[in-house]
Amino acid sequence: MNTTAQPTDGFLRLPQVLERIPVSRSGFWKGVKEGRFPQPVKLSPRVTVWRASDVQAYIEAAAKGVK
Repeated sequence: MNTTAQPTDGFLRLPQVLERIPVSRSGFWKGVKEGRFPQPVKLSPRVTVWRASDVQAYIEAAAKGVK
């Protein structure tokens, strides 16, 4: 994984999220549905994104062992 600081503002598309949270696409969507992973934001009917700050907060919490 890249060791440089990750952006905490803006939006990430699914491939970018999966680079930071290494799970399968289907496993990620299951986790979103169950509330384990950050919730998406719909920008339009065909565009789904995640807030970079939400993804970073999840990563930091997971590193500390917080659920």
